Formats: sequence, C-alpha cells, structure tokens
Amino acid sequence: MAESGEGSEKASHIHSGSLSLVITSNSAPKPLREPDVFFSRAELEAILSVYGRKVVEGEWRDYAIGATKDVAIFAVHRRTSEMPLYRIEKRPKLARRQGAFSVIAATGLVLKRGHDLKQVLKVFEKRALRLIDA
Repeated sequence: MAESGEGSEKASHIHSGSLSLVITSNSAPKPLREPDVFFSRAELEAILSVYGRKVVEGEWRDYAIGATKDVAIFAVHRRTSEMPLYRIEKRPKLARRQGAFSVIAATGLVLKRGHDLKQVLKVFEKRALRLIDA
C-alpha cells in the first residue's frame, strides 16, 4: 500500500495484467471520544451496602445505573415506575472544587456533596433519637 497526498489520503494500487486500478480513501482520523465516567468497584460496594440496608428497612426497592462522559449516576427508586427518590452522582470534573460525589433529592436539592463517597453516603444514616430534658 502506498501513501499519497498529505497523510490523510491513502491510495492502494492493484495491478492485474494490463489493467491498473487505484483506490483512494479520504479517511481523516476520528477524534477519540472521552470515555464514560463509571463508579469504581469500591465505590459501588459502598453504594450497594447502603442500598441493601435501605431495602431491608423497606424504604427502597429498585435502582438504576447510568453513565455519560461527564457523570455516573446511581438512582434509587421506591417503586420501579416512579421517579428516583435520590441520585448518587460522581462528577470527576468537580473533584477539585466541591467534590466529585453528591446525593441529590428528587426535587433537585443537593443533600450532601464531598470528596469522600463514604462521608457523602452518611446522609442516609438514621440519626439517633435524643431525649430532651424539660
């Protein structure tokens, strides 16, 4: 295969007897797409630990996982047909600012944001009842 042109055009020469055929292709290199953001195995284990506890308590029943080039989402549902109660998001572009991890309520309110996923997930822990002396 011989190359001609300025590097982006390739030519193939095929010779057969007295017939000569030249095939050219104008294939510019495709820009590489950024890889999707995913949760790591340790992050998923932390999320699924909280999810399993809430399922046992009867609060949550279903989940969905999604990923794009900017964000990985773990959505928690009370019922499959409903909107998610909470979204646990990982946005690496925010890692140096507010933190890559956040928990967002169904209303869009950010309940907690931070750099450490385990600390962010503590928003789901039940607070101990306190006795108030009157």
